[in-house]
Amino acid sequence: MTTTVVKKEGAAAVAPAPTIGSHVRNYWGRVRGGDMGALPAVAGLIVLCTVFSILRPSFLSAVNFANLFTQGAAVTLIAMGLVFVLLLGEIDLSAGFASGVCAAVLANVVTVLGYPWWVAVLAAIVTGVVIGLVLGYLVAKIGIPSFVVTLAGFLAFQGIVLMLMKEGANISVRDKVLVAIANRNLPPALGWALVAVAVVGYAALQLLRYRNRSARGLATDPIAVVFTRIAALTVILGVAVYVLNLERSRNVLVVSLKGVPIVVPIIAVLLIAWTFVLQRTSYGRHIYAVGGNTEAARRAGINVDRIRISVFVICSAMAAVGGIVAASRANSVDPNTGGSNVLLYAVGAAVIGGTSLFGGKGRVLDAVLGGAVVAVIDNGMGLMGYSSGIKYVVTGVVLLLAASVDAFSRRRSSATGTR
Repeated sequence: MTTTVVKKEGAAAVAPAPTIGSHVRNYWGRVRGGDMGALPAVAGLIVLCTVFSILRPSFLSAVNFANLFTQGAAVTLIAMGLVFVLLLGEIDLSAGFASGVCAAVLANVVTVLGYPWWVAVLAAIVTGVVIGLVLGYLVAKIGIPSFVVTLAGFLAFQGIVLMLMKEGANISVRDKVLVAIANRNLPPALGWALVAVAVVGYAALQLLRYRNRSARGLATDPIAVVFTRIAALTVILGVAVYVLNLERSRNVLVVSLKGVPIVVPIIAVLLIAWTFVLQRTSYGRHIYAVGGNTEAARRAGINVDRIRISVFVICSAMAAVGGIVAASRANSVDPNTGGSNVLLYAVGAAVIGGTSLFGGKGRVLDAVLGGAVVAVIDNGMGLMGYSSGIKYVVTGVVLLLAASVDAFSRRRSSATGTR
């Protein structure tokens, strides 16, 4: 017996309902095709946390958990700006010392000149924007390779920091608002309120996207997967806030230390804002287009020079924000602010998180994930008593592995025709 299916004329084709099995197969197919996304960074983060927790149980303490956020905040913020430059296949070697210049401007304005904290912050960010404009103009309009331009900036900004710091002086930052950025915590109740806002907002976006795509007959993730994502975010944020709300002070009578560090919501807000810019605006699509194929983007009518200049502006502005956080954490600015391993860790964070060095692939979230990996390595190996030399070697190996994964992914994508 045969069954004939008759389609009514004019009826819209309905996409088959997605299943968890098909979703898993599609995801595995993308991974095999070279689209690994954040998988390597997340897997590495899990492995590192597990190893350090076994070797040093104090790694999971509330005190150390809070330290991880403040320790990696400045690097993560700088890495978020570097993602924009890397998306075009460019590089900014001056981002570290650019953050130092902006931090020096902040310290001079608020401490030496005595202006309010908001004037100092504005001056630091404007300084970062000007630096980005100069670098971007030299790259886009003059045609000097970004490696050369930013290497020159790397050298020149060291000199500018020395001049601003009076050839080696240390300028203290005592303003309560600035110091609070990296050294104070939110009230526990406010931490829970932010979790509720984050979960409700994320759930609304996910369900709205699912409804809109279903209504248009487009492929969607299974509803079970959508709810799993929401539940996972709820658990992760809930556990993190619970641990951070535990009392971390050794002497409560002297001082109480509990709550989410203030720098955490700052990073979260910037992450959401820049993610929206990259994924939900025409400007963001233009960045990916230029990074994927510059000539094709130019022929499509995209102002490539403007895009190039703008990403350097964003990078240097985020370097300024990183410099502000670094000055807050140290309560001072010195000639080494933004130097040493800051640039290397920032570039490493972006690449380890999954941003491609070849352009066209990456997210702002990559900087946060990579920054977490770098902070965990630095923090965990410090707890184990290893020297700075060993930390550098291990971080370098992890960066090399991340770059290898990126190269493998690109080769695999080309072979399978998915890129």
